[in-house]
Amino acid sequence: MPPHAIQHRCLVCHTVNTSIHGDGLRGQDQGRHCSISKWFKYECNVIRQKQMPSDISSYSSSQEQHINKRALLCGVTYRKKKLMLKGTINDVKNMKELQVKRFHFPNDQDHIRVLTEEEKNPNSIPTKKNIEESLKWLVKDCKPGDSLVFYFSGHGLRQPDLIEDERDGYDETICPTDFIQEGMIPDNYINSTIVSPLKVGVKLHAIVDSCHSGTILDLIYVYDREK
Repeated sequence: MPPHAIQHRCLVCHTVNTSIHGDGLRGQDQGRHCSISKWFKYECNVIRQKQMPSDISSYSSSQEQHINKRALLCGVTYRKKKLMLKGTINDVKNMKELQVKRFHFPNDQDHIRVLTEEEKNPNSIPTKKNIEESLKWLVKDCKPGDSLVFYFSGHGLRQPDLIEDERDGYDETICPTDFIQEGMIPDNYINSTIVSPLKVGVKLHAIVDSCHSGTILDLIYVYDREK
């Protein structure tokens, strides 16, 4: 670097500029340097305004509003029936505790919906109608970044595949508490209700503790542990 050269570092973008000063040009060059600094400052401000909003806090809060955690937890005991199950309600209680304490789901009915035969609200009994309506609630207005959970503990059965889209000729089902009177909920319905409507970026975790539940979501791919 020449002996009379002076280096200036922009306080905004930290770019180093070199200027050479003579005895009669110091003031002129110094003014030129000030213009360069002002230009860099202007350019950096423009870039920063393009890359991020002026109010970071409002931006963060608006982003958080789009992130939602929602869980549907169903436990069916089939009370006063020969096929009565024990422990399904405890399963739901444990799952709810896991969602709240471990995964920080808000502990309210807007974010966690529980369906068991212990609930006092008739809409919270795991009937076929209530489960189907709750499945729709689970994915309603979901947005990228949302985390959804479907948990079912109860009986699962099979029924003949009438539309012939199953290799084995059967649809897998879950059994609501009134399935003998109202019928079962097949995998085709579950897929069309909580899988097909999902938008890119939405996560759905489904845990189904019942017989024949391996393909209960009717997904395209099936895991084969023998391969």
